[in-house]
Amino acid sequence: MADQTKTAIRTDAAPAPAHTFSQGVRKGPLLQVSGQGPVDPASNEYVFQGDVRAQTIRTLENVEAILAAGGASFEDVIMLRVYLTTREHFATMNEAYGEFVTARVPSGVLPARTTVFTGLPRAEMLVEIDALAVVNG
Repeated sequence: MADQTKTAIRTDAAPAPAHTFSQGVRKGPLLQVSGQGPVDPASNEYVFQGDVRAQTIRTLENVEAILAAGGASFEDVIMLRVYLTTREHFATMNEAYGEFVTARVPSGVLPARTTVFTGLPRAEMLVEIDALAVVNG
């Protein structure tokens, strides 16, 4: 039987989490990445203010770092949830997202996705993304 221990995933390659949650959590083959935003992991500063394309890429890089720390990649992701502050950013986010994710999924089977328009925790954030992966091994 696979190990069912619940384990916090932690990496310096993604922004430090708030004290109330983990960057990611793995239990058995499931890996949930907490919502990430456009934060530079080295400085812990929000970056690319006003640029949803650049924020989307930085956010996905943060998701990718946590996936890697948990033993996964975008090939293992079955679901991504994207939160945007405004519908007007959808096309730009979608283009950046598509380029980034497609390049990292050699099988061509892209993850499922939901996109929601909502308020986000920080005014600097135009986008937040979380991921669910199933890890083999």
